[in-house]
Amino acid sequence: MSGYILETKHLTKEFKGFTAVNDVNLKVQRGHIHALIGPNGAGKTTCFNLLTKFLVPSSGQILLNGKDITAAKPAQIARMGVIRSFQISAVFPHLTVLQNVRIGLQRQLGSSFNFWQSERSLNRLNERAMELLAQVDLSEFADTITVDMPYGRKRALEIATTLAMEPELMLLDEPTQGMGHEDVHRVTELIKKVSIGRTILMVEHNMKVVSGICDKISVLQRGAMLAEGSYAEVSRNPQVMEAYMGTEAALLEGAH
Repeated sequence: MSGYILETKHLTKEFKGFTAVNDVNLKVQRGHIHALIGPNGAGKTTCFNLLTKFLVPSSGQILLNGKDITAAKPAQIARMGVIRSFQISAVFPHLTVLQNVRIGLQRQLGSSFNFWQSERSLNRLNERAMELLAQVDLSEFADTITVDMPYGRKRALEIATTLAMEPELMLLDEPTQGMGHEDVHRVTELIKKVSIGRTILMVEHNMKVVSGICDKISVLQRGAMLAEGSYAEVSRNPQVMEAYMGTEAALLEGAH
């Protein structure tokens, strides 16, 4: 098995004459935290939608562990261990924090997403659910109704429910978007912690986050791959500086 968990070959997506993703060759190395960055409208979210099969590519290939998954359906991709968290917090607001994680764990009962399970059968998932909450520092919130939690904690819960699906590859879509400084720091540390033994591909605007935890960065511009490498390499690339408003300062904003 190659060192790459995920590869795209000439991945392209066109919408009625507009090319949103253009001939992208992406290689995500196993065990890395890999960021997909770029100015607004660069094609990052479209790329994520192609990888998780919410969109069908116009052309090109997607390989997972060397296997062509271009024609796979979203549910098949999830069963293969590719789990995505969304830009907008995707949790059930009127359930408790513990209940949210239990739903993610229901796969293990062989009764995937059967919301009408008896409480008794779900209780055996409590121990594992509490372990996951401990991992994301939410143990004390187990019985809190999710809607009452601070925004940053909801994102941590989302990571816990993603972990409940036992992902081999986690796709995080703007995990720190809309957060204050303290929450950004907490969630960044959390991503670092849960990345051990896993691979993470993330779309992220916050350059401080990217520079702090990512092993490799791919920069998209107008749907095409502009540059790739470590943060140091990418931030020195003149084309990347230009894409980010023509100054190094714009790319490095908040990174130190």
